[in-house]
Amino acid sequence: MIELPEYINGLPNVSGFENEVKQALEEASKTPVFLKESPVKFDGIKSAFAIALHMHQPLIPAGGDDLHTAEIISNLQYMMEHQDIGDNHNAPVFLWCYKRMGEFIPDLCAEGTEPRVMLDYSGTLLHGLRHMGANDVIDSLKTITCNQDYRRCIEWLGSAWGHPVAPSTPVQDYRLHVMAWQQHFAGIFGLEALKRVRGFSPAEMALPNHPDVAYEFVSTLKECGYEWVLVQEHTVELPENGHHPDRPHIPHLLVCTNSEGKSASIVALIKTQGSDTKLVGQMQPYYEAKSLTPLELNGKKIPPLVTQISDGENGGVMMNEFPPKYFEVIRECNWSDTPAMNGTEYLEHLFTNGITERDLPVIQPVFQKAIWERFKPGEGRERLEQVIKELKKEDGRFTMEGGSWTNNLSWVRGYQDLLGPLEEVSSLFFEKVLRPGIPSSEHRYRNALFHLMCSQTSCFRYWGEGIWTEYGKELCRRTKEILLNDF
Repeated sequence: MIELPEYINGLPNVSGFENEVKQALEEASKTPVFLKESPVKFDGIKSAFAIALHMHQPLIPAGGDDLHTAEIISNLQYMMEHQDIGDNHNAPVFLWCYKRMGEFIPDLCAEGTEPRVMLDYSGTLLHGLRHMGANDVIDSLKTITCNQDYRRCIEWLGSAWGHPVAPSTPVQDYRLHVMAWQQHFAGIFGLEALKRVRGFSPAEMALPNHPDVAYEFVSTLKECGYEWVLVQEHTVELPENGHHPDRPHIPHLLVCTNSEGKSASIVALIKTQGSDTKLVGQMQPYYEAKSLTPLELNGKKIPPLVTQISDGENGGVMMNEFPPKYFEVIRECNWSDTPAMNGTEYLEHLFTNGITERDLPVIQPVFQKAIWERFKPGEGRERLEQVIKELKKEDGRFTMEGGSWTNNLSWVRGYQDLLGPLEEVSSLFFEKVLRPGIPSSEHRYRNALFHLMCSQTSCFRYWGEGIWTEYGKELCRRTKEILLNDF
């Protein structure tokens, strides 16, 4: 098997090897990746739990005093170089957080335990770590990713390279983010490691709920080889009553239908509750799972899975309390009837035990029941937009901005100052690059894509004012300049 380069002409490998990635994923399709190495006796357990650590740092034009000429560097590098500002003194701890699972897993394996953790690293973080010379962090992650003694213990979740929010990122751009992350990951860890990436974690747990955008989101994941997606319980509803899932600890089938009547579906594991690092930092999923017993699904008893994800570095709980608690829980649950499992490992056991996707309860993005009550799939985009407009007028709570684990925050309202430039460069990228069919292997394509994806990072919206908005606008300006001058 060929190996992809990690860097090409100074840029991370984010395009140009789409065919190689597609071929590798097709070879691995439907072949279990964790089942043979999993020691779990699935029929003998009463429940299980899974935790995921989300890691991200944006890339910002801060490598110099002049915003318009400053080098694009990791925000972590800026924090390390300016530890006297705000909370930047946490930078060395953040750096250790990105590395430490590469130390924890071998230590726990040496004790004879079976640790488990899912990892979700944005492409901007991975590039930023390498760019700032944190090679020891990458090497530590490579050990647990590629070494056969440890690889069963960790599961990488796919991500969108620049950490964009799916509901308000143009669908063609979002697809490029998803594909870029796969190529970049394969460049670092190898195509063999990429074959083992079966689940996807959307940035900010943001799930599109506009029917056309949601359909494209699921279609993108399926076409990129993903078998399941992690969703937050408050971003989905049951089609029959519009309520949130009443059995969130069993897998569901996320079905998304567009205005033309086309449907796409993917298995979903549900993260319960909101955004709270204490849930993972104090290993709450284990204690909740201990209180559960097998549930019936299509006439079969299956162990429920309690799934949680949180930032892996932010806050005192994750910095300080998580490490000892993780060791404590892994030691306690080892070989018990409530083991730690990763998402794909659990699903592979489940589907081997006679459950199929057809057996899973169906869910859809929130607020769609209201749409389907007065809109018939296939009536077209124009009629759909009319229905959405009516519903917004009738109910102030109704929104098509998607749902995330920060549902009190709109990813659209209040960001007009940045959304204008974002929309402009996205349109320009389509007109100058995608429509003419510029080869993705060309340096100018990769350079424009790199800058476009950097500009679409959620942080520029999350913080929403001051220097963060200026960072976002400057990245848009640079992207526009590249598109106008190089194409």
